[in-house]
Amino acid sequence: MTPQDARKYAPATERNREAILEVLLQVLPESGTILEIASGTGEHAVFFASKLRDYLWLPTDVNPQSRASIISWTEHNVCDNVYAPLELDVREPVWVVENGEFDWLNTKPIVAIVNINMIHISPWSACLGLMAGAGRILKAGGILYLYGPFKQGGEHTAASNAAFDEYLRTENPEWGVRSLDDVIAVARAQNLILQQIYQMPANNLSVVFQRST
Repeated sequence: MTPQDARKYAPATERNREAILEVLLQVLPESGTILEIASGTGEHAVFFASKLRDYLWLPTDVNPQSRASIISWTEHNVCDNVYAPLELDVREPVWVVENGEFDWLNTKPIVAIVNINMIHISPWSACLGLMAGAGRILKAGGILYLYGPFKQGGEHTAASNAAFDEYLRTENPEWGVRSLDDVIAVARAQNLILQQIYQMPANNLSVVFQRST
């Protein structure tokens, strides 16, 4: 990398991006803006945007180094359907995309929210904030897509996930692999109804919710 190259790399991205894209192609509405929450390095953003040309991709992250990486990845890949990343904390009662600042959202509204590998490496309040924001922003038929490890029926789905959960809680007691039942219940309270669960690589899941009327 050059000194001006702020790109960061997440090894898991290359391993999961094709599988995630396959699901997104099945569940996304026909067109519009896709809001990505906690975009991290930006590798997913530029990859998905290059494959989903009928959509505008709006990345966000709370970390300024991550936002710099997203910008660098976008410049490196010349993605004309990826917007500059926004600073967004899901726990805020009003997200930046709700304040009327972005006129283009009136013509290209947010039709889907994508969140990859966040809720297990953040406090439970972040999951609550994500669901609340999705409930406010998405119109009827809008999609919320989650990817990551989850417990099912209160149990880990693999020994590797149990070990990962233990590691996360050692790093931060507020982190950890979440119970999918709990996530579904929180989503339902925001009129986000579970549509489909997909088995994914490395004992992860894709979980798709749709905003009800």
